[in-house]
Amino acid sequence: MNNPLAKFVQWQLSSGQLDHWTSYHIAAGLAIAKIAQWCGSSDAMAVGWVVIIGVLWEVFEVYVEGTDKTYGTKKKWAYNTGADLLVEIGAAAWMVW
Repeated sequence: MNNPLAKFVQWQLSSGQLDHWTSYHIAAGLAIAKIAQWCGSSDAMAVGWVVIIGVLWEVFEVYVEGTDKTYGTKKKWAYNTGADLLVEIGAAAWMVW
């Protein structure tokens, strides 16, 4: 596995940044932004709704799932939370702009 991209993806998987929920976060970011646009929000506000709902969801996850129990370590939880927010906000921004 000398391929730099393969090493990067493996690091993301082992650090907890990517998991089976990543695709759901991408889809949710796209759906929330599109629904916000349909409801009359500007492009920036549509992405803003993704940020607001994404952060609220991650706070909800902490109280429901915890950090160490679900992810193994707080570091893995932090990486996963950051990656979740990055992919959903990034996907929404890519779609609207």
